[in-house]
Amino acid sequence: MVKVKIPATSANIGSGFDSLGLAVTLYNYVFMDEFDGLQISSMDSVPIPCDETNLVYTTAKSLFELCGRPFHGLRIHQENNIPLARGLGSSSACIIGGLMGANELLGRPLSHNELINLAAKMEGHPDNSTPALVGGLVTAVLDGSGEVYYVKQVIKHDLRFATFIPDFELKTSTARAALPKEIPHRDGVFNLSRSALMSVSLYSGNYQNLRIAAQDTLHQPYRLGLIKGAEQVFDLSYRLGAYAAYISGAGSTLMAIVDEKFTDFEQQARAALNDMGFTGWQIKMLEIDNHGAQLF
Repeated sequence: MVKVKIPATSANIGSGFDSLGLAVTLYNYVFMDEFDGLQISSMDSVPIPCDETNLVYTTAKSLFELCGRPFHGLRIHQENNIPLARGLGSSSACIIGGLMGANELLGRPLSHNELINLAAKMEGHPDNSTPALVGGLVTAVLDGSGEVYYVKQVIKHDLRFATFIPDFELKTSTARAALPKEIPHRDGVFNLSRSALMSVSLYSGNYQNLRIAAQDTLHQPYRLGLIKGAEQVFDLSYRLGAYAAYISGAGSTLMAIVDEKFTDFEQQARAALNDMGFTGWQIKMLEIDNHGAQLF
């Protein structure tokens, strides 16, 4: 049985809309082998589709068909620690799990770069799928031919990513629908400068730049109203000393970048959330994953 470990991802990172993403230490696991028929099970309490609509299954099946190999069925077991529809790359994790699992069963006909391109084509957002595959901080572009051009940067382990996960979903389609069709030229310039600053600052360790680098005019102002309590959580994060705070992916998760020395950040944030009445929110203190998806 093939076993795949896939990290969660946090895309956009404020100013890097549809271009920046990073992998963090929260994982889904996919166990897969060939089977005469269809058998899908959840290894935890998370409900998943157990029929042919399952994303891991449809992705793996499509790779068999792409490679021209006979397909008779699959047995799949999933452990889903990445929450669904929360802006942490749950769809990317399913696609990567399906692709890597099937590629291994088929004898690795696709190269690593071919998997990157195919995952981005299926997922639609290389800033999610690429860091899930390669890890680290990724700047990625999907060109018109379907090829991903990317740079991976290994990030030091002196940061923590305080992940505020609310008790409600936000569908990507809903978050996308909130965005304007056109933006002023000045907003484009605003974000271009800050996304470049974000990438270089995270890589170089100039973390004092991150609050400015996370500023955004392209998506966060339009999505904050869809996430009840988002502005209060941003304010709380900065009061507690976070370098930056931003909407993870399309939301509803919010992310704060914190110095590893702030060992009581989670405790203080949890107490503050309770005081604000946000008792259903989870806080997970995560680190950068510089490795990406792995067979184990």
